Amino acid sequence: MSPRRRYCLISLKLNHSLDPLILKVYRFVLRDRKVNPNTLTVWGTVLGFASSICIACGWFLSGALLLLMSGFFDLLDGALARDTDSVTSFGGFLDSVLDRYTDLAVMGGIFVFFVLHGSVRYSVVTFVATIGTAVIPYARARAEAASIRCRSGLLERPERVILLLVGLFLPPLLPSVILVLAVLTHVTVIQRIVHVRRAVGR
Repeated sequence: MSPRRRYCLISLKLNHSLDPLILKVYRFVLRDRKVNPNTLTVWGTVLGFASSICIACGWFLSGALLLLMSGFFDLLDGALARDTDSVTSFGGFLDSVLDRYTDLAVMGGIFVFFVLHGSVRYSVVTFVATIGTAVIPYARARAEAASIRCRSGLLERPERVILLLVGLFLPPLLPSVILVLAVLTHVTVIQRIVHVRRAVGR
């Protein structure tokens, strides 16, 4: 097992280790009201789209806060499903699909912002980063369709979201963050291609 592979597993365990804290916040806010985890998944996506609109308008702080809330809902739906023993195949499918919508909507908001401000260079860089963002989970899905576990690579979704939050909370860094994403998302795709190539052995 490579060091990067261990890192991805550590990232996954960290998410689950946060379940008790996330559930405490949830119960404090909603007072143990019964909420379907899939409803939380949908609300996370709604917040993600709201974030993208704010970003496109240049309201970076609002966009960052909404993206942070969207990320919280993304962690909460899984934590609640595990806590209530209501994990389902459909729930996992819905979460994965709507995560893609959120990812691409946020990148689309950044793209629109750069277009509206006449930055052709960073519009192109954002477009390249968006392609990489879309292909990373596709590569994993295609690998797993061939029964090959594939979570290797530099940028899983949590790392990508953290980078975006850094750029949104600190707007002068946003162009640099997008440049990093444009490079490392495609590096991640290449790493997954190499991983699958080694897994099949030919």
